[in-house]
Amino acid sequence: MLATAGPESAARLKQARLLALLIPAGLLGGALLSQYVGGLYPCEMCIWQRWPHGLAILLALIAMMSPIRAGRTRAIVVLAAFLVAVSGAIGAFHAGVEYGWWEGITRCTTNGAASLEDILKVPLVRCDQVQWSLLGISLAGFNAIISLAGAAAIAVLALKRPS
Repeated sequence: MLATAGPESAARLKQARLLALLIPAGLLGGALLSQYVGGLYPCEMCIWQRWPHGLAILLALIAMMSPIRAGRTRAIVVLAAFLVAVSGAIGAFHAGVEYGWWEGITRCTTNGAASLEDILKVPLVRCDQVQWSLLGISLAGFNAIISLAGAAAIAVLALKRPS
């Protein structure tokens, strides 16, 4: 257990805890900036990717307030890593839909519009259409890559035992 682990293990857990906060916060912040500053409206699957990041941020904040040597801290950080990976998995699925590798669960969203008038004001956003890409990688693809790699790094740091 961490309670008997040395300073090396505690240092790795501190790094994991920080990454568990910074990675989902950066990705969620980027998504919100692309929506509210960049004008890229999210589709339904884009919204799905945001929820696990929000929960991971909440857990990382709880882990930040938890003593580093408390047994629960490691468990909270690992759970945050799992949630980051869930967002990455949704992003990978979404990227596959965008690239036409498989059929999506949904094709479009009205971004929470409640009335016909609201629906007509909001752009129709299809989940199978790439709104923005860099080097052929969509935002969903970037979320998948960064989230899955980040979750792996967090888990390795949090779970690695002293040699």
